[in-house]
Amino acid sequence: MDKKYESLNPMQKKAVLHTDGPLLILAGAGSGKTRVLTHRIAYLIEEKNVSPWNILAITFTNKAAKEMRERVDNLIGYGSENIWVSTFHSTCVRILRRYIDRIGYDRYFTIYDTDDQKKLIRECMKQLNIDPKQFKENSVLSGISSAKDKLLSPKQFEKQAYEYYDKVIAKVYTMYQERLKKNNALDFDDLLVKTVELFKLCPDVLSDYQEKFKYIMVDEYQDTNHVQYTIVGLLACKYRNLCVVGDDDQSIYRFRGADIRNILDFEKDFSDAMVVKLEQNYRSTKNILEAANGVISNNYGRKDKTLFTDNEEGELIQFHCALNEQAEAEYIAREIIEGIEDGKDFGEHAILYRTNAQSRVLEERFIINNIPYKIVGGTSFYQRKEIKDILAYLKTVNNSTDDIAVKRIINVPKRGIGQTTINKVENYAYNNDMDFFEALSEVSQIPNMTRSAKKVEAFTNFIKTIRVEMQTMNLVDLANEIIDRTGYVKELEVEGTEEALGRIDNIGELISKLTEYERSAEEPTLNGFLEEVALIADIDNYNEDSNVVVLMTMHSAKGLEFPYVFISGMEDGLFPSYMSISSGQQEDIEEERRLCYVGITRARQKLYLLGSKSRMVRGLTQYNPLSRFIREINQELLDISNKEVIEDVAPISNYKKQSNVFFKTKPYDVKKNTRKMPAPTNFTVDYEKGDLIKHSKFGIGEVLDIQPAGADYEVTVNFPSTGVKKLMAMLAKLKKA
Repeated sequence: MDKKYESLNPMQKKAVLHTDGPLLILAGAGSGKTRVLTHRIAYLIEEKNVSPWNILAITFTNKAAKEMRERVDNLIGYGSENIWVSTFHSTCVRILRRYIDRIGYDRYFTIYDTDDQKKLIRECMKQLNIDPKQFKENSVLSGISSAKDKLLSPKQFEKQAYEYYDKVIAKVYTMYQERLKKNNALDFDDLLVKTVELFKLCPDVLSDYQEKFKYIMVDEYQDTNHVQYTIVGLLACKYRNLCVVGDDDQSIYRFRGADIRNILDFEKDFSDAMVVKLEQNYRSTKNILEAANGVISNNYGRKDKTLFTDNEEGELIQFHCALNEQAEAEYIAREIIEGIEDGKDFGEHAILYRTNAQSRVLEERFIINNIPYKIVGGTSFYQRKEIKDILAYLKTVNNSTDDIAVKRIINVPKRGIGQTTINKVENYAYNNDMDFFEALSEVSQIPNMTRSAKKVEAFTNFIKTIRVEMQTMNLVDLANEIIDRTGYVKELEVEGTEEALGRIDNIGELISKLTEYERSAEEPTLNGFLEEVALIADIDNYNEDSNVVVLMTMHSAKGLEFPYVFISGMEDGLFPSYMSISSGQQEDIEEERRLCYVGITRARQKLYLLGSKSRMVRGLTQYNPLSRFIREINQELLDISNKEVIEDVAPISNYKKQSNVFFKTKPYDVKKNTRKMPAPTNFTVDYEKGDLIKHSKFGIGEVLDIQPAGADYEVTVNFPSTGVKKLMAMLAKLKKA
């Protein structure tokens, strides 16, 4: 056996050497799971003589896939390029590009991002005369996504839609899917759903991939949803050589459809599965790990494991409770500056928070103190207007049936084609059952279009000409040709503002991306480039080498690590969130606790936990008790910088002993475990128990209870249509009926 396997610890080695049959690897934070997966792939090829093309390794982000690919290439060398190492979505795209014509789509389908989806939802709602004030596009899109996650077709969803709200979503869902197919487009959910559909409708295709992928490995298995779980099950059911790696303690994406039961019930799905626990952490100090273990041990729905490390004990965890959010931000900035003066780099620091809204005060303080920073998860490069415009041109050239792309650029830059003209073309397309570009090509046949017909014809002729010329162009030349002929950059140059010049720089960066793609891709194509761009996530744009402080939510931080980590907003009502506390559901608090565990385990050398005595939320000052997660950490691990403020907010001494007893009996009794604060006098409700109130979504309901909750009131209402709901009065805009 090669010496490289001797460098593994005993449990890592056990996981690597078990190659046949189902295997569950419970990999704690920082336990070297990528190392195990890559060595396991190498062992299969070098020691078990498995062909590289018979191995599939699935990850959740392009960043993780790239890292695994590089490590596999370094370990194995020749032949490693035949191993499929990719994300779920990239794997499905690759399968669909080959076989989607078997289920009625063209292979050159477009992939819609969230912005494209919202535009299409708006068009569907407009056509169905649905009031956007009553039915928000985000809510409708979420309902459709949830249905797809359950593998419910529009017809199946419509059959089980008993409530009015669901019936409306069913109508939109039906038209939305019809329009997607007409546009030869798939959204992100469809990439997964259509792969399942393909496998079920075409058993020969499924059989081919079962034969191809005799050994399957899935990373971050705790984050899989029902559709992903189904895909893995279909591919693995023949040879059953399925290795899943994950950590139930890091399952934090329930809001995206992730189902923690997939990993918790793996042994039920595969009764003969071997289970290997990776509990040795190579990332953090002993004190940081003990804090993480102290928090997560309060969860009930988890596999039993405890992280340990041979690393040094390290510094105590710094806990600071500020007077308000401004003082909290000032403290963070001061600590970073002192660190820089001691020789640390800005890029070694990360600020994590529960909600994106918390970044504003931090950004303002960093600007004042000249601290360079980057927000991960803000407006991504590919969502910027100028980038989406150029990409829409490329999409139109690639697939003119994509109505959303065509409509985006028909008058960008302005060419005198107004909304009235667009509406006439749209109606003509609808009445003649054709796509929008096809209708544009027949503009001379559309009544009352004499004034704008020539402008429309010039646009369609331009697209058709470019489509012919692209056959002899590379992608960079194609993009430059579009930019030059449309005058897009020239218009920005004339504008001459700082913002316009920034947009020109962004377009230049897109050209650089095209150049990179053409150099690295085996067979560069326009379709391939658009596909790669569509599958890029926010986290994939994070550059670990940039020397700036990173600001991000704890959800975005998963998979990353930093020497120095600050977690701000450690207050009940913010973290854990008020919604999770007030729901009364054990699983809601447990998800928040897992999120806290993820945040803590991002730190390698030093961890800062911060809260504030008061915090401005939606224009109102709230006073919340310290987070229960602080109280679940052994007090001896904390270096408390301002005890007088803490004692004024909520006593922390001797809480550990009390909370442990409490959590073992009634872990989520909100009344016992949260300190109620009087609602501010500047917000009141004009109804009381027994009154009828009106909600924009749920209709008329009877008030069962009203309780003060920080800067708001929690109102329990019984709605005849949906049952009992707990709502925040101010947030829900409840009115007396």
